[in-house]
Amino acid sequence: MEDKEIVKEFNHFLEKTYKKELTEAITKGYRSLLIDFRELELENPELSEELLNAPEKTIDLFKEVIKGYYIDENEEEILPRFINLPQDKRVEIRNIRAKHIDKFIFIDGLVRQASDVRPVSKEITFECPSCSQKILVHQDKFKLSLPKICPNCGRRGGFKEVGKKLIDTQRLVVEEIPEMLEGGAQPKRISVFLQGDLVDPEIIKKTAPGSKIRIIGVVKEILVYNKTGSATTRYDLIIEANNTESIDKDFEEIVITPEDEKEIKKLARDPEIYDKLIHSIAPAILGHEKIKLALALQLFGGVRKIRSDNTSVRGNIHIILVGDPGVAKSQILKYISNSAPKTRYVSGKGATGAGLTATVVKDEFLKGWSLEAGALVLANGGICCIDEMDKMNPDDRVAMHEVMEQETVSISKANIQATLNAQTTILAAANPKLGRFDPYENLGKQIDMPPTLLNRFDLIFVLRDLPNRERDTQIARYVLEAATDPMSKKPVIESEFLRKYIAYAKAHIKPKLGPEAMEEIMDFYVNLRNKNNTKESETRAIPVSARQLEALIRLSEASARIRLQDTANRADALRAIDLLKWCLKQISSDSETGELDIDKILTGMSTRERTQIRAVKKLVENIIDDLEKKFPDAIPVVEVFQEIEKRESDEERAKELKKKAEEILERMKRDGEIFTPKRGMIKKVGW
Repeated sequence: MEDKEIVKEFNHFLEKTYKKELTEAITKGYRSLLIDFRELELENPELSEELLNAPEKTIDLFKEVIKGYYIDENEEEILPRFINLPQDKRVEIRNIRAKHIDKFIFIDGLVRQASDVRPVSKEITFECPSCSQKILVHQDKFKLSLPKICPNCGRRGGFKEVGKKLIDTQRLVVEEIPEMLEGGAQPKRISVFLQGDLVDPEIIKKTAPGSKIRIIGVVKEILVYNKTGSATTRYDLIIEANNTESIDKDFEEIVITPEDEKEIKKLARDPEIYDKLIHSIAPAILGHEKIKLALALQLFGGVRKIRSDNTSVRGNIHIILVGDPGVAKSQILKYISNSAPKTRYVSGKGATGAGLTATVVKDEFLKGWSLEAGALVLANGGICCIDEMDKMNPDDRVAMHEVMEQETVSISKANIQATLNAQTTILAAANPKLGRFDPYENLGKQIDMPPTLLNRFDLIFVLRDLPNRERDTQIARYVLEAATDPMSKKPVIESEFLRKYIAYAKAHIKPKLGPEAMEEIMDFYVNLRNKNNTKESETRAIPVSARQLEALIRLSEASARIRLQDTANRADALRAIDLLKWCLKQISSDSETGELDIDKILTGMSTRERTQIRAVKKLVENIIDDLEKKFPDAIPVVEVFQEIEKRESDEERAKELKKKAEEILERMKRDGEIFTPKRGMIKKVGW
């Protein structure tokens, strides 16, 4: 089409279809006019084809038409922005090629990185020093363009800048959506440039790192320069955005047909649905039914709740698997990462705090700082599998505290302060430091994990590799059969259908606790906490805390969601209680008394150990008070130990007390109760 014809046809289209919207945009001071491409295509197919094949020229002509409607020539430019491009113009990031350059397309992706908003020159006015001629030069977005010759006097060079027009820009790095990839392929990235009203404060909230967006724009090439500054023959591809749309609705990418929905509802009514799910999760691994049931509940998840004071209670169920090497922990994590609708898999050795949460990096194009999302932010609304969590740097693990409870990532680095959403379910695996799990040692010490992080996991499973002839025979036969015929161990529910089932349940079902479920959970919680109420309150072990109560609620909701029910019943509550009791028995059972003691997880020390330490400290304090009369200047530490031997006749008991007394003395030094005036001597502070 000729330029004049494009102007005429677009003018006719505006008059007929968008006169009201354009008038409103002009009077209210909007900076863009949103146009539905389908309406343009229906009204004028030839004009719409021109837009797709020569977008830059066509959009510039459209802007000139819109200018003709301005009341005041100095009004801010209104840009035409388009939505609803045809599906054949959707291109995967990995499939963008040279043939797409200067074509109008759209991509769907996940924002991985977002730079600061910075002004860029759109046009600069220069003045000729010889004849004062004004020369207007339109600028490229990445390199300054100067006038080569004065059109009036022919002067070359030495032009003075006298004015410029700036436009706000921002660079995004957008990568492919993980759940749209095949076979866990590495997601590809592309840079996207936004400008004008696309970087307004309200809009850039929707393009924060971790957000899923649709970019409608023009593919452009950028010349690549080498380190010396000379041009090469290579080009980078970018997209100049014409419009952005948020598609940040979890699980929408999974297409569920009416036939799928019918099959999902039929499966949910199956009385053996839980057994089918258990046998569908990691079918290549024999046994571990309790763990597989917990993983099924984790995949479906509980319901996130917003309170009246705008605080939230998470619905995600966090699980950690701890145990001996070779018990298929990593296999389970790999299966979940490949089967769940939205996942990220990271390994402890290769994961840092910045890689998990978010980091700030230098932006090579706009020369500012960019915010780059980590795995937990990118898996927002899905599952992040963290293998070898015990191998992570302790400083990096600290970053997970906020994510696991508040479901956000706060970052304040360079000149960027931001809070990103991370409503992410965590499935982790860890090995004990000494190789094998020790049932008599506190869990936190074995995997070198602070109690504050450990108690944020709803369920903690211990997997032990204990010799047992019957079970070893079953495992050997199962593994050998799988090695002979790898395709023999098929899941009851195919992975692709399971993904659709989970996506449908999470999108449509928001279960609440029924009165029977509430009563069952309340009875369990109250009765267990007050089981040994005859003991003194200070020395009595506390079996469960409020964190476990919240875990029971989440597990019960997930159990109801599997059946596509809006209300959790007694059976759902009992299923949750059974799982929690199983975990507590493994990790918080006192090795001597057999009682459940949640303090082993919450504080890293059992109530019995704390009571013993308190008794030993009292003994040491009494001995120091008695010895200070005999040794007024300073008390030899040896005398303290000798006094313990005198007071305790049992040799083994005395030996144990001396060892604990040594720890108590070190603690008293750290707390400032005593000090060491010279080697081997102690003295109370304040003598």
